[in-house]
Amino acid sequence: MVPGTGRQLTLPVGGRRRFPGGLLRGCLSSSPALSVGSHVPSAEPCCRPCRAAGRQLLWGPDYWISPLRAVHELLAQSLRLLHGQQLLEAHAGLMALERLREEITSQLHSSGSLPSDQALGVVESFFAGLQELSDALAQQLWRIVGGGVRLVREDPALFVSAVRIIEREESVDDALLLGPHANRFPAPGRPKAWRQRFYQVMQETIAAAHFKAAHVDVKGPGLGRHLATLQSNILVELRVVKDLMVQCCPPHYNILSICTHMYHQGLSDYLQDILSRDLDKQEIFMLLSWVLHVYQSPEMMGHPDLLPEVDVSTLGPLVSPEVVEQMERKYVGKVKASVTEWMRRTLEVELKEWFREEEPEMDHLGFFQSALPIIVMQMLDENIRVASLVTDSLQQKVYAMAMDELEAFLISLREALGECGKEHQKDRSTPKHYISYLLALLNNNMALSSSISTLHPGSASLAKPAEIPSSLQTALDRAQKKACRLLLEELLLDLQPLYVQLPSRKWLSGAQLVNSMCEVIDKYMRDFSHVRNPVFKFLLAESEHLVMNHYMRALMEKKMVCRSAEERIQLSTRLLQDASQLRELFHNLGLAESEQTLEVIFALQELIRLQDPALLSLEVLGFMKKYPDISDEHISILLDLRGDVSKEVRNVVLEMMAQNPQSLPENYQPIFSNILVPAPELPFCLRKGKCA
Repeated sequence: MVPGTGRQLTLPVGGRRRFPGGLLRGCLSSSPALSVGSHVPSAEPCCRPCRAAGRQLLWGPDYWISPLRAVHELLAQSLRLLHGQQLLEAHAGLMALERLREEITSQLHSSGSLPSDQALGVVESFFAGLQELSDALAQQLWRIVGGGVRLVREDPALFVSAVRIIEREESVDDALLLGPHANRFPAPGRPKAWRQRFYQVMQETIAAAHFKAAHVDVKGPGLGRHLATLQSNILVELRVVKDLMVQCCPPHYNILSICTHMYHQGLSDYLQDILSRDLDKQEIFMLLSWVLHVYQSPEMMGHPDLLPEVDVSTLGPLVSPEVVEQMERKYVGKVKASVTEWMRRTLEVELKEWFREEEPEMDHLGFFQSALPIIVMQMLDENIRVASLVTDSLQQKVYAMAMDELEAFLISLREALGECGKEHQKDRSTPKHYISYLLALLNNNMALSSSISTLHPGSASLAKPAEIPSSLQTALDRAQKKACRLLLEELLLDLQPLYVQLPSRKWLSGAQLVNSMCEVIDKYMRDFSHVRNPVFKFLLAESEHLVMNHYMRALMEKKMVCRSAEERIQLSTRLLQDASQLRELFHNLGLAESEQTLEVIFALQELIRLQDPALLSLEVLGFMKKYPDISDEHISILLDLRGDVSKEVRNVVLEMMAQNPQSLPENYQPIFSNILVPAPELPFCLRKGKCA
C-alpha cells in the first residue's frame, strides 16, 4: 500500500535484484541541489548507476525487474516526506522517480526497434503510483498557495518552498517541450503548467474570499458594511503582497501587478453582478460613490503604502462608463419616483391646511405664507447635493429631474386650485379663510420662483442667478395667474349685486352705489396687502381694470336711454363723479393715474355731455383714436344711450368710422374688445319669405 494514496502496488516476482533500493537512494542523494529557477534536464539519467541500470533494462525482464522494485520504497518515502510538509525533499524524490521512468522509457525507445506493449505496460504498472504522488504534492502546493497571504506573514518558508517546486517543474516542462530532445516521446503528465495553476489558484482564492457573498448580505445597510469590509481587506492583502509576497517570488512572477489585476478584475465582475440586480436608490448611490471615489482614493487603491508600485489607473475603469451611465439613469428614476410621491403628499397636506379655522401664518412683515416653499426646496436641494457627491453628470440629471418634478407639482397645484375654486363657488363659506390661503399661495409661489436658481449646480459661482427653464417659468406664471383670477372672481362676486343696479335712474340720483363699490374694493385691497409685490401691484391694477370693465359693460347691457337733455347732463355728471371717486380710491391705494383705465369713463361722459349731435362724428373720431379697439356695435349702443341721435347722424358716424379704421398701438391694453355687447334683435321673418 502506498501511504496516502490508497493504492496497492503489486511488484513482479522473480529475477535477480541487481540494484538494491539503496542504489536509488544514493542516486537521489547524489543529485545536485535544486534551486528555484534551476534547469533540470529530465531526459538524462541522474547518475552513473542509473545509466547502467538503463542499459541493463534493454536485455529483458530478468535484468530490469530488480531496480524497479525500489520504486515502491521511494514512493513510500516521498509520501512520508510530503505528509511531514518536507516539500522540497518529497519533490526531489518525485523528480528522481520521474527521471528513472523517463530513462527507462527512453532506453526502450532507443533500442532500435519499437518497444513491446508488454515492456511499456510493465514500466507503466511499476510507476502507477507516481501520478498519485504528483497529484498529492500538487494538492499540498495549492493549499499553500491558496493561503499564501497568510503564510508569507506566518511561515514564509513554506510558501517559498512551494514556489521553488513550481519553478523546478516549469524548468522540466521547458526542457521537455523546448529542449534538444523535445517531443522525442511523450512524457506522462507533461506539461504540468504549475505556474499557470499557481496564478489560477490565487485568483480562485481571492474570488472565494471576497466576491462570493450571498445576495442577502449585500442589501440595504448590509451593502455599506460589505463594501467597507472589501475596502479594508483588499488594502490589507495588497500591502502584504507588496511588502512580503514579492520577496518570496521570482521577479518574473510580477506578483504584485498580477495580484492587483486579479483583485481589480474580480471586483469588477462582482460589482457588475450586484449592479444588475434590482437595487434601491440608496444602494445605487453607495455603489456609484464607492466605485468612482472610494476605490481609487488614498483610503484604498491609492493608499500611500501601495504607491507607486500599484497604479489601478492602468487597468481601466472598475465599472465601464456605459454601466455608470445606466446606473445613473436608474438612480434618477428611483429618486424621481420618490420625489413624485413626496410632492403628492406635500400637496395633500397643504390643501388640507386650507380648511382650518385659523388663517395661515404671517411673516414679520404681515405677509401670509406657509412652510411649503421651504419644504419643497429643501427636499429638491438635498437630492441635488447628494447627487453631486457622485458625479457632475448625475447632479445635472437630478437637477433636470427636479425641475420637471417642480413643474409637475405646480401644474397639480393649479389644477387643485381650480377644483377648490369650483367647490368654493358652491358654498362661499368654505374654506373659511379662502382669500387668505390664496394670498399665502401667491407668496409661496414667489418664494419658490426666487429660490429655484439656487438649485442650479454651481449657482454659487455664477455671476448672476441661473435662468429658470422656460417651461417651469410658464408653470409658475400660470399658477400665479390662476390664484389671482380666483381672487378677482371673489371681488367681482361681491361687486356684482352693485353692478346690476347700473345704470338706473336711482343710480343717477345719488352716490350711494359708487360709495358701496369703493367700500368693497377697499376691503379687498386691505386683504390683498398681505401679498408681496409685484403681485400686490398686479392685483391692484387688475382690480381697477375689472371695475372699469364691468362698469362699462353694465352701461351698455341695460340700454338705458336718456329722455331729455337734463337727463343727459345728469348721466354725464354721474359718470364723472363715479370715475373721479374710483380714480381717487385707486390712486390712494398705490395705482398712479397713468396706470389706470378709468379714463375711458371720463371720455364717455364727454360723449354723453355733447349738446350738438351734429358734432358727434368728430367726438367719436377722437374717442376712436384713444380706444382703437372700439367697434361699430359699441358706438351704436353709446349713441343709443344719449337718446337724441337721429338715423342720419348715426349713419354719418358709422360711415366716418368705416373711413377711418384704427390699428392697435404696441402694448395697448384692450378696453372694448373685452366687453361683449348684446347681439342685435333680428326683425320678424315669415317662413320662406324675405325679412322686412
